[in-house]
Amino acid sequence: MTVFTELTMRSAEGDDDGGRGWNAGPRARLVLTMSTTALLLVGANLATPLYPELQERLGLGPFAVTVAFSSYVLALIAGLVLYGHWSDHIGRRTALVLSVLVGLAGEIVFATAGGLPGLVAGRALQGAAVAMVTGASSAALRELLPHRPEWAGRFTLLASAGGVAAGPLLGGVLALLPGPTTTPFVVHGALLVAVLVPLWTLHARPAIAPAPGPAAFRALRPRRPALPPGVRARFQQAAAVGFLSFALFGFSLSLAPGYFARTLGVSSPAGIGALAALALVGSAAVQLVGRARVQALPGALVGMALGTALIGVAGALSSLPLLCFAALFAGASQGVAFRTAFNELSVAVAPVDNAQVVSAVYVVTYLGSAVPVLGLGVLAGAVGVPSSVHWFAGTLAAACLLLAGAVRLRARRGLRRGPQG
Repeated sequence: MTVFTELTMRSAEGDDDGGRGWNAGPRARLVLTMSTTALLLVGANLATPLYPELQERLGLGPFAVTVAFSSYVLALIAGLVLYGHWSDHIGRRTALVLSVLVGLAGEIVFATAGGLPGLVAGRALQGAAVAMVTGASSAALRELLPHRPEWAGRFTLLASAGGVAAGPLLGGVLALLPGPTTTPFVVHGALLVAVLVPLWTLHARPAIAPAPGPAAFRALRPRRPALPPGVRARFQQAAAVGFLSFALFGFSLSLAPGYFARTLGVSSPAGIGALAALALVGSAAVQLVGRARVQALPGALVGMALGTALIGVAGALSSLPLLCFAALFAGASQGVAFRTAFNELSVAVAPVDNAQVVSAVYVVTYLGSAVPVLGLGVLAGAVGVPSSVHWFAGTLAAACLLLAGAVRLRARRGLRRGPQG
């Protein structure tokens, strides 16, 4: 099937591609899917170390930075609701192709922006691209690993966490070259084109649920978020853990780098990118080791609370070693917590429902990167950035402790009820 055949949702029968294209094996498809996801998330976070320079060049305040950051998240959430299920009908490959094209457009708009509206528009397009790739890549990995749902979930999180972590690092390094606010996007755009070519030529598999005849395009209408039977409790747990996890990430990728750079005397974009990536690197690293164990979830949330609280302390003490330890520890704890909750949900969902459920859980998860971060921006304008950072770290740590207690209580009730409970 060709990209255009899938977009029109015609049957594979009578397709005129004549068998042309790259009939890649499962391993190549897995690598291509993960690469697409990771690259789009790299691009979405490429600008993090550039915000201080953009603030100065465009005359923006702290709240404007949180608005630009949150526009990406809000567009992403809207996309998950509006078209998170499209890959079930147009095919995984075509959904990935569309996401790359929209991501490229977002980078061009952001790199050429002359003010806040341009930044917001570029970030919104990037959010739309990530929304498209989120459900499609997760479902594609689940189909490529039908007998290994745990590994499918792990690869999904690894591509996501790895991409988010690599974005600030790559952006900081590329900003050392001439044209610091445009060169990172030129280089990354070339990488997106490099992955777009094999995606376009890939011999795609038929969509999971192509709707027949005139009903085809009605299948693309926005869906009210819904869950299949039997996964509500796991969904609520994964969504709560995701919300707090991405509140930490949103903080790390918005005001935190500029604040810690000023506090610690870091002026290099590469240094700012490294500060932003600390928690994300810790999260990505734990995706590579160990297995997801349900019993680890409460302890991981407590660890996330401790690490987040220590981030605030490190800022107050202007201690770089403490900040590095705290951010890495908080990120690693977050990685264990989210991987455990996400895996428990993923293995309980049938492959046909995977894209819809993953999109639904990420709607709540990404709200954690928008609502708390916007609140942080408002608070920073009222009491100053240092005080707002301390309040944010303390509140997030307390929320993690409360959730850890709720998870532990739910586990004890489940044990008392037995397997049927």
